[in-house]
Amino acid sequence: MKQTFDQSPRLANADLLPEKEQKWGWYSIFAFWMSDVHSVGGYVFAASLFALGLNGIQVFISLLLGISIVLLFANLMGKPGQKAGVPFPVVARMSFGVFGANIPAIIRGLIAVVWYGIQTFLASSSFIILLLYFFPGMASLADESFIGLSYLGWIGFIAMWIVQGIVFMFGMDMIRKVIDWSGPAIYIAMFALCVYMVNRAGWENISFNLSSHNLTGMDVIVQMFIAIALVAGYFAGPTLNFSDFSRYCGSYKKLKLGNLLGLPLNFVLFSLFSVVIVSASIPVFGSMITDPVETVKRLDSGFITVLGALTFIFATVGINIVANFVAPAFDFSNVSPQKISFKTGGFIAAFGSVLLTPWNLFNNPEVIHYTVDVLGAMIGPLYGIIIVDYFFIKKGHIDVAALYTESPQGRYWYENGVNKKSVYALLIAGAVSILATFVFSALANYAIFIGGIVAAFSYRFMMEPERLAIQEMGLAKS
Repeated sequence: MKQTFDQSPRLANADLLPEKEQKWGWYSIFAFWMSDVHSVGGYVFAASLFALGLNGIQVFISLLLGISIVLLFANLMGKPGQKAGVPFPVVARMSFGVFGANIPAIIRGLIAVVWYGIQTFLASSSFIILLLYFFPGMASLADESFIGLSYLGWIGFIAMWIVQGIVFMFGMDMIRKVIDWSGPAIYIAMFALCVYMVNRAGWENISFNLSSHNLTGMDVIVQMFIAIALVAGYFAGPTLNFSDFSRYCGSYKKLKLGNLLGLPLNFVLFSLFSVVIVSASIPVFGSMITDPVETVKRLDSGFITVLGALTFIFATVGINIVANFVAPAFDFSNVSPQKISFKTGGFIAAFGSVLLTPWNLFNNPEVIHYTVDVLGAMIGPLYGIIIVDYFFIKKGHIDVAALYTESPQGRYWYENGVNKKSVYALLIAGAVSILATFVFSALANYAIFIGGIVAAFSYRFMMEPERLAIQEMGLAKS
């Protein structure tokens, strides 16, 4: 007979409880990934792989293999959320304990806050292009600054901050509508920009080999492995908390279809557009420009300039809401459900992103490198622990009631609400991952995989008694 538990107010609110409607179909998941892929960062990232010395075919293979790894982990990380209808921090309660789950939630939340501010700043750059196009007299506002940002920069940043906040205020239904429409709209605009640039450059001047040097032999294999790891790492954040979105999907079959269309197909197609535009910039402007905002700024067509600026505003706002607003909203709400709702959690992240003065962070790559890489070193271990726990320890079984109780008889209570074994595995693997990132720098690109593997084996070893107990319990019931 299934045991029932009293629901604890310290563990539940309307946003964290299981989603009952689950009305998202495959298209909403597909559009989610479109919003995540279509960004200024994604554009620059695709073109930057050529800097490794790879040719067009080698980059294409690396992109395809890398995004296939992302697809695999999106399916794995999304399954428990879709099955139980719960967000990432609640999924994490299964392996970390009902209170221990705050550890992975805060790690993911802090990473999102940093990038939320930076992406808002990037979106403001496109917005400023529009302002100056329609109101050229505002250029004088760029002469004076406050806390490292010009007055014109502040206008752009606050405008983008408010726009994102308005979308978020209307909840997940509005967010779903935004991502359902923004992805296809961005494709239309990217196609128009691509046609315009190719027309100016001439198709015969378009090259799919942007590298200044060619590699041979084992050097090619090494750089392709690096490229594959970079692709997987680029999507590590949103894939980790994918349950925040998969919880709304009506079936696992629809989820997998949305992932399949939204990742390999969508990512490779967007990368192709990006590379063609970057390649066209060489004959058009006399030098290779990998920043799409700079490309749009230099165009002599008013229509294309406005269209391009709007495209990158929508693209950046889309990825920001998807990857960096929803995640901390659930993560911070999980810390104190009765005091922090989903919306409150999101606005804590939004205000925190302003206090970080992201323009100063963006202009100081070393600070970004150390801050994000230390937090990012923990992402791989979180994958390892959560996946091993759900698929190998718990065998895909979820006791939903136990996710919201403080009863010591609850399956996820462990010791005072914390599974110390998952914490130990996280610390061990996190230390190894940080060493790989900062000490053995040749392994830095593989830190997420190294941390994940170490955490998976450490956790599996420490949880062996529990696994056997669960197995015996299952045999007894049968």
